Amino acid sequence: MDLIPAPRSVVAGSDEVRLTAHSRLYAGPGTEGAGRWLRTVLWAAAGLPLREGQELDDTDGDGIGLLLDPRLGPEEYRLVSDPAGILIEGGSAAGVFWGVQTLRQLLGPAAYRKAAVELDRTWAVPHLTIEDSPRFPWRGLMLDVARHFMPKEGVLRYLDLMAAHKLNVFHFHLTDDQGWRIRIERYPRLTEVGSWRTRTKFGHRASPLWEEKPHGGFYTQDDIREIVAYAAERHITVVPEIDVPGHSQAAIAAYPELGNTDVIDTTSLTVWDSWGISPNVLAPTDNTLRFYEGVFEEVLGLFPSEFVHIGGDECRKDQWRASPAAQARIKELGLADEDELQSWFIGHFAKWLSARGRRLIGWDEILEGGIAEGAAVSSWRGYGGGIAAARAGHDVVMCPEQHVYLDHRQAAGADEPVPIGFVRTLEDVYRFEPVPPGLDESQARRILGTQANVWTEVMEDHARVDYQAFPRLAAFAEVAWSPLPAPGERDFADFEHRMAAHYRRLDALGVAYRPPAGPLPWQQRPGVPGRPIDGPPPNR
Repeated sequence: MDLIPAPRSVVAGSDEVRLTAHSRLYAGPGTEGAGRWLRTVLWAAAGLPLREGQELDDTDGDGIGLLLDPRLGPEEYRLVSDPAGILIEGGSAAGVFWGVQTLRQLLGPAAYRKAAVELDRTWAVPHLTIEDSPRFPWRGLMLDVARHFMPKEGVLRYLDLMAAHKLNVFHFHLTDDQGWRIRIERYPRLTEVGSWRTRTKFGHRASPLWEEKPHGGFYTQDDIREIVAYAAERHITVVPEIDVPGHSQAAIAAYPELGNTDVIDTTSLTVWDSWGISPNVLAPTDNTLRFYEGVFEEVLGLFPSEFVHIGGDECRKDQWRASPAAQARIKELGLADEDELQSWFIGHFAKWLSARGRRLIGWDEILEGGIAEGAAVSSWRGYGGGIAAARAGHDVVMCPEQHVYLDHRQAAGADEPVPIGFVRTLEDVYRFEPVPPGLDESQARRILGTQANVWTEVMEDHARVDYQAFPRLAAFAEVAWSPLPAPGERDFADFEHRMAAHYRRLDALGVAYRPPAGPLPWQQRPGVPGRPIDGPPPNR
């Protein structure tokens, strides 16, 4: 069927259902959202009005019915195309929506257009029965909009691309040393000062090249509400990330009192214009805690997600070691060292979020110095952090950089644009296994799922993001959704065969993916240095 991600079970029939101008769509109670979405996209792409059916019998023969079936799992669906028409049943509205995504794939690449280009074509779905459900409840994409800002329309577009691949968690990396992207009403300087930089490094941080013009942008609170609502209509949860205590130079540039003022002149800091890890980190003071409580209060009002990501990674502690105030804080709290000071900082917000019915999630550095009760871990430095967290009874999202960092180059050739990190081909991503060996059954259940990360230091616009993300995000989506074959080895040849059809879907969606034969001339960046790493990736 050329479906991606591959469904759990497909039984083919011998005829087809043809959708026509007379076809009706019946959306039963609880499925109205999926019905509106399907009617909208098929009217645009096919000119099919799909008039509203008042009951399931109205779809007889050439129509579509959407129903809830409480016997199915929360995101499970069943799609039946037979002489009675097309019926999609789901265990929830989300399950029905994923079934509708499969139906769109069955209709062919033209169903992904925003206007009809084949006015006389037949819109047909083969007779079949598909039974399907996701392997993991967390099927995520992290998009970094701090290094290079992506306007709201681009974010909405990526939510559509996620939905088309049955991904359901959008990790929204909103703050970093190079920019603060969310308006906080009580702290306006975070965006007035922190949302733009005077220039930008072009290429890896060792590159001598600069783009000598200001770069910036931010989302208003209404923009955020729109993004969250748009995602919710597609059954995608938006998990915001506000980075603390490292990766915070943009915030310190806006409010110098947040930094370690007894070590450096924080009033001289600007939003960072290069890449790497800034040494300028938040001061572990009560003032800093109160400030970020104010930030998170507004964040919680905008994002209804259970999880809130607080970063916690790559916090350089040199300033804390040199700071009399930080050292006094360590002594006052009876802590052993700077690692425990960071653990105290993170633990404060874990308790603060928990008291408000939310859960903290952070990068695997939050394990250092002791992890807060109830916190979850994004395991990025390989499998080790996730294994340790799962064994300690914490939930884990597996996103090891050696496997699913999509900013890493896709081939070893010199024509790869701004080559970064390890070579990670489409096949490499497809063969990624999120559940590491060595966990017992209860520990393995702690793996909530997996996530692909797109860091945008060398991605100056949406076309570069497309190139790095696709087609590998399609392979990742199958890893996150489809059941692992019994032998434990996925069939890449079969996936590659199905990708032949999927490339045509991506073409219709306007995705500037990396072609299988290599980058097109305008996708290359000749002369822009990257950071290639020779040799195999680190062990798990």
